[in-house]
Amino acid sequence: MKELIEKLHAGGYSCVIANGDCIRTFTQRGVADLYDLLVQDADFLKGASVADKVIGKAAASLMVLGGVKEVYTHTISQPALLLLQEAGINVSYDEAVHHIINRDKTGWCPLEQAGRDLHSPQEIFPVIENFISNLRKKA
Repeated sequence: MKELIEKLHAGGYSCVIANGDCIRTFTQRGVADLYDLLVQDADFLKGASVADKVIGKAAASLMVLGGVKEVYTHTISQPALLLLQEAGINVSYDEAVHHIINRDKTGWCPLEQAGRDLHSPQEIFPVIENFISNLRKKA
């Protein structure tokens, strides 16, 4: 995990994931990379180690659904931490916060807000799917 954390910070990546000897780096904002990986190459997430800058409830849900084994993050929301711990995923972090804030620092992250009252990764996944779809239609 130490190598992943160093790579995350040194490379300016949003996320670094290792499975076996294969390490992949990611740069998209938010949960887009985790979502794409889960949808297109879910096997890579099974048993993987993940180093991510920020983990909210949506990202945690994708990690649980993907079957990751361990996670490091600089900042994690309390709901995300609980979700990962309930799934038996080993979590290390620098800071736990009540919720993830949006990029403008004016309120909640939109996905953190959307998943606020949902309890399982299975409930949250369609919300993430819809959010990503809408973002990509606008782009």
